[in-house]
Amino acid sequence: MKLAEALAQRADLQKRIEQMKARLKNNAWVQEGDKPAEAPEALLQELSTMSAQLEDLICRINLTNAAPLPEGGSITALLARRDCLSAYTAALRDFLNEASSTPMRAARGEIRILPTVSVQEYRKKVDDLSKELRELDMRIQQLNWTRDLN
Repeated sequence: MKLAEALAQRADLQKRIEQMKARLKNNAWVQEGDKPAEAPEALLQELSTMSAQLEDLICRINLTNAAPLPEGGSITALLARRDCLSAYTAALRDFLNEASSTPMRAARGEIRILPTVSVQEYRKKVDDLSKELRELDMRIQQLNWTRDLN
């Protein structure tokens, strides 16, 4: 199985576990003399089975991500870089949006408000970081579809 398939299975299991929680909640109580719509014992057993499958899958995904790549590093390192680069780029973009907004002045004689940085220079930096982020994400996706799950 490829890593991408395992990631899809993980997402599916997580969704099914969330649905199971709702089904269990709907069958937690019944009026005296009635039966639940679904057998809670069977639902609990299914939840236990899915949780064990999810645990195994997460472990295997993490081991695969931590395994060294031929060119050095690991998928875990690439994921960390992507997450941090994404957060940094978003923070820069928000800051630049604020710095590039023009404050309103009621009269020409009022004090001018100016940005504290060269917005144009930093926009170029954000563009470069965004390109690096896209290339990194494509590399991770490529690895997801070519790496076998441990």
